[in-house]
Amino acid sequence: MRIGLIGTGRIGAFHAGVLARHQEIDSLIVADADAGRAAAVAGALGATAAPTVDALLGHPLDAVVIASATAAHAELIARAADAGLPAFCEKPIALDVPGTLAALRAVESAGTELQLGFMRRFDAGYRAAREAVRSGRLGRLHTVRAATSDPAPPPAAYLPLSGGLFRDCLVHDFDILRWVTGREVVEVYAAGSDAGPAMFREADDVDTAAAVVTLDDGTLATATATRCNGAGYDVRMELAGERDQIAVGLDDRTPLASVEPLGPPVPEKPWPGFLERFAPAYEAELDAFVRLVLGEAPNPCDGREALQALRIAEACELSRRERRPVALAEIASDGG
Repeated sequence: MRIGLIGTGRIGAFHAGVLARHQEIDSLIVADADAGRAAAVAGALGATAAPTVDALLGHPLDAVVIASATAAHAELIARAADAGLPAFCEKPIALDVPGTLAALRAVESAGTELQLGFMRRFDAGYRAAREAVRSGRLGRLHTVRAATSDPAPPPAAYLPLSGGLFRDCLVHDFDILRWVTGREVVEVYAAGSDAGPAMFREADDVDTAAAVVTLDDGTLATATATRCNGAGYDVRMELAGERDQIAVGLDDRTPLASVEPLGPPVPEKPWPGFLERFAPAYEAELDAFVRLVLGEAPNPCDGREALQALRIAEACELSRRERRPVALAEIASDGG
């Protein structure tokens, strides 16, 4: 199999390593806006560096993996579709609903496949939680608590391009909430704080946020996120039902210290970041994409799934700005 990878930044370089090791992939061609960075990644892996995206797409390829800057995702998805190539793309498709819908229409018109990079769907803990909910082990689910805490803020230059904390960070929690529970979100009520570093206020963003989310069966969920969690990288989900309660992301590396006399010890090596915490999940999602391209498995996360997560993020941002509950029905799902 011949794969083209567009984008060789932190996550792109990680993906390149995974793809280069995959037993089904014979040829890997990489490109980046920074041609020197692409050449360095290719050289380290025995891959081929293309000087431009145009040159990369000129190679005979079986599929494309998109890990470029967010602003380029929608255009690259459309270009892959026009070339008849299945594509894997890091989230998001675009930072707004119209841009997302335009890319989805290009894929649907071409009849190609688009898999989105919501890696938590491939994490062992989240998969076990999904099974616990779907099997009835928890009984009626009444409460879900999701949290994503980054150990340090991203570079200031990234913030204006990110779409904000709800679209860039909490969108993962919104996707996994739908995937684990099998329910749809009907209403959100969100708030945010920009009391941290000044660069968040300058970017009209927040460094910490919280949302109360109501699901279509009455289950209540909370989703919180922060860019300023000095203890380490902390991603968890707790699910409570009438019969049982479970947690995802609670292990000996969770950056959480108990102050109880008989509580668990402070972790010796707390998770430092997302690549370390979710490395096996990132590998599994790319393997799933290879299986999709080979026709051996269905698409585990198509573009319409990404659209739904984005709509929830859009509703939260609207709620934060207008200080009111927002029904999902207020957020367009078809461009109207």
